[in-house]
Amino acid sequence: MSEDWKRDRVGAALRDENPTVLARLDAGFAVIGDVQFLPGYCVFITDTPGVDRLTDLPRERRHAFLAGAELLAEAVQNVCARRDPEFRRINLEIQGNYDAFLHAHVWPRYEWEGPDHTWRPVALHPIERWRDPLPRTVLGPQHDDLRAELTSEIATLRTTG
Repeated sequence: MSEDWKRDRVGAALRDENPTVLARLDAGFAVIGDVQFLPGYCVFITDTPGVDRLTDLPRERRHAFLAGAELLAEAVQNVCARRDPEFRRINLEIQGNYDAFLHAHVWPRYEWEGPDHTWRPVALHPIERWRDPLPRTVLGPQHDDLRAELTSEIATLRTTG
């Protein structure tokens, strides 16, 4: 599959061409991260093209966006806690430093990250983990079970509130 969708992740999601989409929620899309060096890493992206900051949205849509990010964070937490006994917590971050569209990172954190990383932001992990990731950490078929669990957990949380 071509990776043209990466140039416009929001538009691709709206056209049903973004292969990382797990679910559509009220104000955006739950997507699995392109790299999985922290298994379960996901992102909540806006469904409003051209929106760069949370404050670009009207207050009601801001709340809906934050609620979607929170639901995704809970789903990631539940799945990662079941899959790995060394799961610690979730870091939820809205930064917008690189990609020019509103999105929230949902980072699972693990004890096995080691003492040099567990207490620091994920952004301080070595840059090679993003730019030159190990083959097993690049999103691919090896993550199909994880994707299915995340999708199922999102659906469960949406119905149970």
